[in-house]
Amino acid sequence: MNDSYTPPKVWTWEAPSGGQFASINRPVSGATHDKALPVGRHPFQLYSLATPNGVKVTVMFEELLAAGIKEAEYDAWLIKIGDGDQFGSGFVEANPNSKIPALIDRSGAEPLRVFESASILMHLAEKFGMFLPSSGPARTEVLNWVFWQMGSAPYLGGGFGHFYAYAPEKWQYPIDRFSMETKRQLDVLDKQLAKHAYIAGDAYSIADIAIWPWYGQLALGRLYNAAEFLDVASYRHVMAWAEKIDARPAVQRGRMVNRPFGEPSSQLHERHDAADFDTKTQDKMGG
Repeated sequence: MNDSYTPPKVWTWEAPSGGQFASINRPVSGATHDKALPVGRHPFQLYSLATPNGVKVTVMFEELLAAGIKEAEYDAWLIKIGDGDQFGSGFVEANPNSKIPALIDRSGAEPLRVFESASILMHLAEKFGMFLPSSGPARTEVLNWVFWQMGSAPYLGGGFGHFYAYAPEKWQYPIDRFSMETKRQLDVLDKQLAKHAYIAGDAYSIADIAIWPWYGQLALGRLYNAAEFLDVASYRHVMAWAEKIDARPAVQRGRMVNRPFGEPSSQLHERHDAADFDTKTQDKMGG
């Protein structure tokens, strides 16, 4: 970076920061407009978008349904974050942090809001007794990795991804800083996966569901057009794991839900019914 910057004594918001998504960044919280959230007929109402954090939850729902748990039927409603849908009054009520995904669980006596992707994964795993051991060291290990992802991915997305792909200019210092950290994280995963079939051991779990949309898709070349730059192929255990998870039908379906970008054949909007969804999925995937 050639231009030096002297921070003022007190920072003030004077202009958009520039770069992709600058129009939706602001230093205050809360709703900007009144907009109620739609409600469908299933027990779970998901308000989301197929970003990595959103894909975690749709994959979880699809894995539960693939396991035969019909009680996990859900309605998925598209939240267009580029249009500011997350600042509507209904969404802010569901998640005061105005970030996707947000879930309203209507399966009980009173609607229950669940926000933050890890909280949603844990809520669903505990509710249905799937993909998270009920107790003991195995449960702790899964949660270790779930929270590893929650603490690590901001360096990948908000750090590396922002400065490498979205910032208005390319600056070496932040790109070097966050590339180093991203590669360190990939190395952490590679060494773990050298010893285990899945992230937290021998069983597929919410640790895999949480980590794959970020690091698995990075390894598969789907994030930031950065696979060559980061030499992801050198992390061979991560690559093998990423491909294995990617081959799961529920993961393939989960990636399609609320996806407004990419090839039309990779998109499926506002998923409401499993039977209808399966038909549409087969049509889109050539089945």
